[in-house]
Amino acid sequence: MPLVLLVEDDHAVRTAMTGTLREAGYVVQPVASALDALRTVTDEHVDLVVLDLGLPDLDGFEALRLLRGVSDAPVIIATARNDEASIVRLLNAGADDYLTKPFSSEHLTARVGAVLRRTKPQEKPTDGPITVGELMVDVSRREASLAGAALTLTRREFDLLSYLAARNGRVISKAELCREVWRQPHLHLDQTIDVHLSWLRRKLGETASAPRFLHTVRGVGVKLVDPCDSSSPA
Repeated sequence: MPLVLLVEDDHAVRTAMTGTLREAGYVVQPVASALDALRTVTDEHVDLVVLDLGLPDLDGFEALRLLRGVSDAPVIIATARNDEASIVRLLNAGADDYLTKPFSSEHLTARVGAVLRRTKPQEKPTDGPITVGELMVDVSRREASLAGAALTLTRREFDLLSYLAARNGRVISKAELCREVWRQPHLHLDQTIDVHLSWLRRKLGETASAPRFLHTVRGVGVKLVDPCDSSSPA
């Protein structure tokens, strides 16, 4: 699920836009200043930024320049300026699109969806069950087994396991797990994720100190690997 960073200092407007985007199915992280936006894009994998130009701490053009320096996420500018010179300057500074205030909720969600479609490649769906060594995960049936024995998993445990299995060998950050599995921004969920990983390890017959499938990459995230793969961590 895409994470949209909404940068808007007006509380009422920010609340309304956040509600609109969440109803459209996006995970939204609302902030009120450019500095908060910069902190977010350095801590999270943001898929798209909606940036208001009238911010209290930085000029909108400067905020856009700084965001472009730390993130390649597409940026939609929300602005009351509609003169051609300003729009051209914004696009040349790195904006991907713009919205002229006032705009409707339908216009907002349509622009966000359009920019995401053309800037973010879609992952191909997995065909059939996922097999990683002796682990089998059937997403369509919501069933998992280890060495032929069925695993009894909660809904969240299955979602977590299937997400990692579909990306086996790739390190997945906790921010990505928050967004894609928990459907929330990365806000104080680290312990929750650790607990669910601990439960999964127990059901997979391993521990954090003696991992087989689930390996923590300190300071980065977690990855699921085939224990029999010679390239997997020892």
